[in-house]
Amino acid sequence: MLFPHFIHLFGRALHPHPVMELIAYSGGFQIHLYLRRRSARLHPDRPAAPFEQNMWIIVGAIFGALIGSKLLAWIESPLEYFPHWREPAMWMGGKTIVGGLLGGWVGVEIAKKCVRVHRSTGDLYVFPLIFGMAVGRIGCYLTGLDDHTYGNLTNLPWAVNFGDGPRHPTQLYDIVFLSLFAIILRYRSRWPTPNGSLFRTFMLGYLTYRFSVEFLKPRYHPWLGMSMIQIACLLAAVICACMLKNSYSPAFTPVLPVAEENAPA
Repeated sequence: MLFPHFIHLFGRALHPHPVMELIAYSGGFQIHLYLRRRSARLHPDRPAAPFEQNMWIIVGAIFGALIGSKLLAWIESPLEYFPHWREPAMWMGGKTIVGGLLGGWVGVEIAKKCVRVHRSTGDLYVFPLIFGMAVGRIGCYLTGLDDHTYGNLTNLPWAVNFGDGPRHPTQLYDIVFLSLFAIILRYRSRWPTPNGSLFRTFMLGYLTYRFSVEFLKPRYHPWLGMSMIQIACLLAAVICACMLKNSYSPAFTPVLPVAEENAPA
């Protein structure tokens, strides 16, 4: 298999990354709309934010994710980007999922304050995010070396040669983790839990995983042997853990924002 592996459609060769990103964004949005309708039907006593407010929250998430993904990527690899800050390629390229998640989270909180939404809204975004991230990683894998998401060289039997020798296919590791994590979270979503805890559990789990898998990637590790992405993962994971602990107070109100008890998977 040669990388990048172009997708041939109607006689044209399409780059895999934008194709998979389009599927990820459009599919994730449709999953969110479905879960929103399902939650309203199963739990009419716990209505979601009105549609207009919800759209502003989504706008906040999009712009926050865009800024966060690029900002963390630039800080992560300063020697690669900042010497070329005058070039358009520097501003167009470079992004990271961790930065996108954290920036999107901040963007959502800012948007919620602007439209006066005071309850947690993250639970309905967990499975759309997992879907989008997993599909996006397929595009990263098919892109190969140009995407800079591959792992270190290795002799493991499942290593993939992207063109410069066998490497850890960390993009596939992400897909496997997200798939298994989705099953766990789908089962957990049936439990009585505080509103927002499903999203925080997702963030805590993914950030912990990313902190670990980054050791398998050829990154800059100037911060006590860690990269800037790992520093961001570590700090955000601690925040998520503290928020989860505080949410489970003795008087918390059980809610099931995504799935109904005993509902079929």
